[in-house]
Amino acid sequence: MLITEATLEDIPELAGLLAILFAQEADFTPDRHRQQEGLRQIISQPGLGRIFVLRNTDKLVGMVSVLFSISTALGGRVAVLEDMVVHPEARGSGLGTALLQHAITFAQTAGCLRISLLTDTDNTDALRFYARQGFVLSQMKTLRLALPG
Repeated sequence: MLITEATLEDIPELAGLLAILFAQEADFTPDRHRQQEGLRQIISQPGLGRIFVLRNTDKLVGMVSVLFSISTALGGRVAVLEDMVVHPEARGSGLGTALLQHAITFAQTAGCLRISLLTDTDNTDALRFYARQGFVLSQMKTLRLALPG
């Protein structure tokens, strides 16, 4: 297994991984066209962040997106860990931990002061996984407003 930065050629396989992720998340619905467009924007504009992939010899088995923002509270760059997914057949072998650690190291190297992420409140496996990696629950509550577009 090899962790590399995603390329535009990876987009079809990345969209397949996102379909797995979004099928298990209550707030999202898989939409291949929208997912491919979002992936294209991130990969084409490295100033937004990066997508890292876990490559088996012939296919992608995992991905994680690290997106940048600025925190006025911390006075600097922060990261949002977005779209972390490992194919179900590859889970439980430490690959997710390796992928997450790669993303954390990248964020630190990029000067980020914090990493935030969202996961479903009832996704106990993900909550345990992130807690083992040092993530703690925040007192903040996520609110959303869908905008037309």
